[in-house]
Amino acid sequence: MKDRAITIGVISDTHGLLRPEALRELEGSDFIIHAGDVGDPATLTELKRIAPVTAVRGNIDTEAWAKKLPETATLEVSGVTILTLHNVEHLRIHPHNAEIVIFGHSHKPHNEFHGDTLFFNPGSAGPRRFNLPVSVGRLTIKDGKPQSEIILLKV
Repeated sequence: MKDRAITIGVISDTHGLLRPEALRELEGSDFIIHAGDVGDPATLTELKRIAPVTAVRGNIDTEAWAKKLPETATLEVSGVTILTLHNVEHLRIHPHNAEIVIFGHSHKPHNEFHGDTLFFNPGSAGPRRFNLPVSVGRLTIKDGKPQSEIILLKV
């Protein structure tokens, strides 16, 4: 029997602003990953109402509550290893054996394979910066194979 598809909502760089449009897109997720710059612990509380949350600390997450968040987190889903860190430039400090690397920081959506590894940045779901889109991401894992998409939010 085939495994059912697992849906992972991916969000980053909320900077304390959790938009209703982002919450709507994350509804129905089996898991949620926040790739840092959370900005407000209430953001994680709201996300946990939808699904279990894996979150990492971003460069603006400097308050006491945020220091409890790890710099990196690994999630194993349907035989696929997902490494999450805020700044992909720190990957050289954190070697990995992951099939998927999720990151944030740049506010620029990124969805590209490098060799066998998917590098995925959902972009920023928080305050708009420059002319960059406001977005979240979705991963679907079925039979050990990931599919990924960037979802632009109409805000």
